Amino acid sequence: MTTTITATELAKNLSDVLNRIHYRGERFLIQRGGEPVASLGPVTGAPGVIIRDVIAQIGDLVLPGDDFARDLEVVQSAQLPAETAPWPN
Repeated sequence: MTTTITATELAKNLSDVLNRIHYRGERFLIQRGGEPVASLGPVTGAPGVIIRDVIAQIGDLVLPGDDFARDLEVVQSAQLPAETAPWPN
């Protein structure tokens, strides 16, 4: 369940909100001026990427065939130049 609170309520009750997130797993939607601007909730896993996992995934990649570069050149040469809009004065 997500509880909606204002940015002012968050500022006044930050310690309580963080405790509720940490100990109860609650989630909060923060609004400013009636518009949602952020959400707060428990961390759902280790931040970042573990290099071991990246290396394992790279090892499973299939390399493109010998004609891949040629195919890219054919596609690129068939494209029309992009039109640029003039800057407004």
